[in-house]
Amino acid sequence: MIESGRPRLPRRYGRGWFVRLSPVILTVVIASLAYATPPEMAFSRLLPAAPALAAAMWPVLPTVLLGTVCLFLMIGLGLVFPDLGTWWTAAGIVAVTVAAAYGSHLRLQRERTLFQVRLVADAAQQVVLSPMPRRFGNVEIESLYLAAAAEARIGGDFYEVVDTPYGVRLLIGDVRGKGLPAVGAAAAIVNAFREAAYGEADMVNVARRMDASSTRYNAAFPPEGPMERFATALLVEIPHVGSRIGILNCGHPPPLLLNRGKLRVLDPDTPSPLLSLAELIGDHYNVDTFDFAPGDLLLLYTDGIAEARARDGEFFPLAAWMRGQPPAPPRELLTALHRDLLRYSRGRLDDDIAALAVRLYDP
Repeated sequence: MIESGRPRLPRRYGRGWFVRLSPVILTVVIASLAYATPPEMAFSRLLPAAPALAAAMWPVLPTVLLGTVCLFLMIGLGLVFPDLGTWWTAAGIVAVTVAAAYGSHLRLQRERTLFQVRLVADAAQQVVLSPMPRRFGNVEIESLYLAAAAEARIGGDFYEVVDTPYGVRLLIGDVRGKGLPAVGAAAAIVNAFREAAYGEADMVNVARRMDASSTRYNAAFPPEGPMERFATALLVEIPHVGSRIGILNCGHPPPLLLNRGKLRVLDPDTPSPLLSLAELIGDHYNVDTFDFAPGDLLLLYTDGIAEARARDGEFFPLAAWMRGQPPAPPRELLTALHRDLLRYSRGRLDDDIAALAVRLYDP
């Protein structure tokens, strides 16, 4: 399903409950074996394993309670089997329970810290990827975002959509790098686009202002290591009137256009320079125009989608996948893309992923 424009997979609660109860199940199994087998087999000596396992998933108090239960079980088994070595095992249970309680406490502290980091990352993500309407007049748009740095849930891919006097303008791009170090550069580009998209009639000037903002950010916060920080970007303008769209491609993967079952790759005639590299190779930007009729489906994406790999190293066949999709609203298209990407890569994404699906309706 999709929440706030981002598809999410349903959780499997059944298996989670079984894992949560595994310390209790382990305690019951060990106690049953210790009672049903001869004392020489000494299954009771495995009882300290139960609180040790509980420390990995339970809070401190339940862990201590389980250790106490194991202690009383050991004492009870000692009454039934006097030669069981009760006190040595009981001392081991007490020692393991104390250590397990401390380990549980440390784990909870780390989880709270990670939770706070995720809250900060979510706040930063709202700056870079602010929520957007799904409908701009007769243009329907849906978004997908997945970060390779799952702990932070944010990365260097970005997108934005604004409704301007010149038409609906879309931006999608990818900053070199992953995780939080790429967020600042992405924010600088997106913020420049938000301002320039309203004030500049020509998309070339929008791209130049984005490049200038990216260059200033890199000068103020230089990247670590010898590699330069740059970004690919794709600008799309869908006029309010007319059936042709303008695309300015700064080294980004070309969008895909699905028209009545026929797929077209919208390659630029002359690629424009990547952001932050215009000073080195020139700021010669080029806008290409393409037909975009009602019912057509346009997919903008970052290279994390096309470069998602299966276990055998094969790339995700995005063009073939897109060609085989039935006519569907953008929401359904991205839901299917999310599902099939995770299935193809077995849930192992090596790069951030962003996508915009756009469909034009009759006014």
